[in-house]
Amino acid sequence: MNNYKCTVCGYIYRPERGDKLHDIETNTSFEDLPDDWRCPTCNQPKMAFEEIK
Repeated sequence: MNNYKCTVCGYIYRPERGDKLHDIETNTSFEDLPDDWRCPTCNQPKMAFEEIK
């Protein structure tokens, strides 16, 4: 699973960590996040993220 970076604030979503703020369990891939999931730092939608390797 790859990491994804918010192009607005630089937050990096790491699947192995999940997102405690939004009750996203560890090892949840970016693709499996809910469509209405938003950046926990700046509240941008998923479309503001780009895949990083």
